[in-house]
Amino acid sequence: MTTVAVAVAIAAGAGYWFARMQHGAASAAPAAVGAAVATATQAEGEGERKILYYRNPMGLPDTSPVPKKDSMGMDYIPVYADDRPDDSGAVAVSPARMQTLGVKTALVELGTVDATVRASGRIEIDERRQVVVAPRFEGWIERLHVNAVGDAVKKGQPLFTAYSPELQSTGEELRIAERLAHASASHDPVASESARRLAEATRARLRNLQVAGQAGARQVFHAPASGVVLEKMAIEGGRFMPGEALFRIADLSKVWIIADVFEQDLARVQVGQGAQVTLEAWPGRSFPARVDYLYPTLDPATRSTRVRLELDNAQGLLRPGMFAQVELAAGDASPKTVVPSSAIIDDGERRVVLVALDEGRFKPQPVKLGERGREVVEVLEGVEAGDRVVVSANFLIDSESQLKAALSNLMEADASEQMAAPSYETEGTLDAIDAEAGSLTLTHGEIPALKWPAMTMDFVIADPGLVKDIAPGTPVRFVFEAGEPGEYIVTGIEPLPGAAAADGSDAHRGH
Repeated sequence: MTTVAVAVAIAAGAGYWFARMQHGAASAAPAAVGAAVATATQAEGEGERKILYYRNPMGLPDTSPVPKKDSMGMDYIPVYADDRPDDSGAVAVSPARMQTLGVKTALVELGTVDATVRASGRIEIDERRQVVVAPRFEGWIERLHVNAVGDAVKKGQPLFTAYSPELQSTGEELRIAERLAHASASHDPVASESARRLAEATRARLRNLQVAGQAGARQVFHAPASGVVLEKMAIEGGRFMPGEALFRIADLSKVWIIADVFEQDLARVQVGQGAQVTLEAWPGRSFPARVDYLYPTLDPATRSTRVRLELDNAQGLLRPGMFAQVELAAGDASPKTVVPSSAIIDDGERRVVLVALDEGRFKPQPVKLGERGREVVEVLEGVEAGDRVVVSANFLIDSESQLKAALSNLMEADASEQMAAPSYETEGTLDAIDAEAGSLTLTHGEIPALKWPAMTMDFVIADPGLVKDIAPGTPVRFVFEAGEPGEYIVTGIEPLPGAAAADGSDAHRGH
């Protein structure tokens, strides 16, 4: 009774499973039909453009066979079969993506290159216009007539009054010699001449001490040149020694600018060249200057050379120590083919611009550059006036172009491999070898790919070394490919496992 109940239960379960399967199949059929219709519709809709793969939206060398997103959440961009890369590496960018990237273009024009050489410098004193007041004798300063740094002085203006015992004794010696020469002139000509020579030697000593005409113990020192007192070491009542500098005076009516010009700009700087100088202290104003000297050495740390410029400072606006910006006019005013500096892509190995073609396509174009200006660059070869080049987001487009060029080379390599002669593999028997003719006689079975029946025929051997260890009569497996019309070349051959040469295998053509 129990056995019968179990059997009934099994039968009922089997019937229930069978019914579910039938119902599932019936339900799946409409779904399958719908999917097929949808697929057909999609294929029909995409029949015009077939998607080959999806590429990275930022131009990175990464592709995907299916849609996906990059690390920033941007969708990969489909590449269609009719948008295959070409040799030029041109890329097409949709208007929406051009707006997203901020692509801007500009015309190639004929214009002048602002090839101004710019350098930073500092104002310094003209070394040829400064003097030092340093007495050549020992003494004391009794009175200062100029007693502050920065005071302006005129040539010949009194600076200080000094007392010197040495000058006092020299003055007395001069007076005695002059009196003796005069008194003995009538009765003792020899003594008079000696006294006269002594007086002359004393006057020469005073001239060497720079106090000629002042033979007293107190001497007044005058400014040897007009200018401004830059240093004053003299103190009223102080003692000074021979050669000690008491005043330093500089004429600031003309000053120097020492500017640092980079090595690559030296060829465009010449002595006598005009320049304009601007200073932060006087915004909106420029001062004319002239190149006076190029120093003969180069600073290896900054790769720059010092250039000395000279400019007038009659108003006293330019103070030593100020920083200055120097612009040296260079180049000519003749029109040249120029592009904006931002259009140039220079990666160290190549210099290109992206030329804007029609229908949103851009092509990288190698260029040869000339002079560089502040905002434009001269182009000697590559583009002409009237062309339109990309000046913004060009690096992104260029990276995409390089990716497409790489994919183009890959596709060409794949195509060349596909165009290679097909090869065929079959089994048969090596009947004979003709070493002189470089051929083999093989019996093989059917070859469906070529629609050949089983037969015996001659083949060209690609390398005689392939059969040096195979005797005629040996069952073999070999590979061959088509050569010239009617010619087939064996490129590989090996004995079948366990194969042995048949009787009469010593029959060998050519021997």
